[in-house]
Amino acid sequence: MSDDVIDSPTGWVAKHIKRYLKSDGKDGHLYYGKPTLLLTTTGRRSGLPRRTALIYGRDGADYVVVASFGGSAEHPLWYTNLLAEPQVEVQVEAEVFAATARTATAEEKAALWGQMVGIHRDYDAYQAKTSREIPLVLLSRT
Repeated sequence: MSDDVIDSPTGWVAKHIKRYLKSDGKDGHLYYGKPTLLLTTTGRRSGLPRRTALIYGRDGADYVVVASFGGSAEHPLWYTNLLAEPQVEVQVEAEVFAATARTATAEEKAALWGQMVGIHRDYDAYQAKTSREIPLVLLSRT
């Protein structure tokens, strides 16, 4: 991906990303005690790289993130971007790697949802707040 990455326009997320990048994740990997990674997708309309910070869990070698958008009726833009282009870049602490993103199956989500709620309990409240089925995404190294 290009060095000209566009960071999240949400102020607190952009600040988190800057701290994470500046410190190779030493400041930012744990965000209020929750593990976070940086996900860079390709904009589905612009074709430009776009980066956000997300809480993650693990499923074997895969990283698991939740497309909650705080329980909004709409999917987050990073999720709609990866649906259009599943090749993404992930940074976990200082390690940066290419990955393929895919939405978890219903069975995978059933097995992983509790783990993700254990990391960030608000996910249950977000799901209750929306009629949208909140997707879980698996990020697999390529």
